Amino acid sequence: MTTAALELKDVRKSFGRSEIIRGASLTVQKGERCAVIGPNGAGKSTLFNLVSGRFDISSGDICLNGNSISGLRPFEINRLGLSRSFQISNLFERLSVYENLRCAVLWSLGYKYSFWQRLNGLRDAHERAEEVLEQIGMQRQRKVLAGVLTYAEQRALEIGITIAGGADVILLDEPTAGMSRSESDAAVELIRKVTVGKSLVMVEHDMSVVFGLADKIAVLVYGEVIACDTPANIRSNAAVQAAYLGREGGEEAA
Repeated sequence: MTTAALELKDVRKSFGRSEIIRGASLTVQKGERCAVIGPNGAGKSTLFNLVSGRFDISSGDICLNGNSISGLRPFEINRLGLSRSFQISNLFERLSVYENLRCAVLWSLGYKYSFWQRLNGLRDAHERAEEVLEQIGMQRQRKVLAGVLTYAEQRALEIGITIAGGADVILLDEPTAGMSRSESDAAVELIRKVTVGKSLVMVEHDMSVVFGLADKIAVLVYGEVIACDTPANIRSNAAVQAAYLGREGGEEAA
């Protein structure tokens, strides 16, 4: 039996008396792309924060490659092979594109914080940063400060930073939010390219992105996963249409 890349087992999260995640269970296999959708307030961001360790779960368990990560801190989970992006770009704005990527690869290559080691002498870090730079198609912008990039370029760089450490499970939080249709299409192609062989979990509101990219779609409503299936089956699921897509959403997705 193959070990799942990521597994949520009856996960619950309460803030005071308010239960936000109500027994959510989800399995993402290795190499699978899973989109998490749901109406505003469904608990999608909370779920991502639980998986990545920003919030502690109230009960249940979360496993990464068969090992429980419940109670671990975000950096510990990251070092076990899970990396995530955020809705709001989180970049070093005064560093160049290349420098942002080089920072992102250091720990995965075994370099801890050091004030006396010159970064320019780290050949393996340079090579890995150049590799990611090519993957995300930003060689021309390598010397451009992150703070002056276009919004779409910043999102592409953020995806590059997310994959730079070599994590095999990638979480992307609304990667195409705020983009034009052409920018969104380019982002989808980039995500498809850089997640080959990896497991992807993404929160996304654009249904054309969801149905065009995901192998599996999980529908979260009021903190519960009410359906998790292939895009074709989700599209025709009456419970999903009633709870989230609605008639208008269903026709748009089709």
